[in-house]
Amino acid sequence: MNSAQDDLEARLRERVLLSRPAPGDRLMLADATMLAALDGSRVLTPNERQALTASPLTLRRFRQLSLERHAAVQPAANDSAWTGSRGMLRAAATAETLDALVTDDGYWTLHFLPQDGGWQVILSLSAEAPFAVRLLREQPQLRVIDGGGAIVLQGRLDADGECERAWPFATAPASHFQLYGAGFAVEPVAP
Repeated sequence: MNSAQDDLEARLRERVLLSRPAPGDRLMLADATMLAALDGSRVLTPNERQALTASPLTLRRFRQLSLERHAAVQPAANDSAWTGSRGMLRAAATAETLDALVTDDGYWTLHFLPQDGGWQVILSLSAEAPFAVRLLREQPQLRVIDGGGAIVLQGRLDADGECERAWPFATAPASHFQLYGAGFAVEPVAP
């Protein structure tokens, strides 16, 4: 009963927020900003959050983008389609030197190797990934971004399913990921 009451109250609050009049209201945030907030690759700033809540039009667009995102058909586990993978720096990885990070789906691993006073980062694709054969055949441009959207690595997979580059930041990998929300993503680069 309490859950049904809470659900009803939440829907009523949503309806009031979305339908309230606001003189001179206009879209206050770009779709790209709202989509980044929805997928977790970027956190809204305090000013952006205030703009979102103060503008019913922007709030309605945010809701629409959220609904579209949830309604998008996700590929089946055995489908060869792939649009990106996300991962997080786990608490256990912060205790000592970071050797590797794995995406939540388990298909990608970032390895970190000390090299010449810096680091080498290697992206490797799991042979178990349902899209592995297609990616190795098509050789699309890939990138790894941190939680702040900065490019950690960009390139094409070699025949072994790996892409390797020098670590581009002054801070060590564990510290860097902690600074940017502990998240990362592996994604295809749009042509």
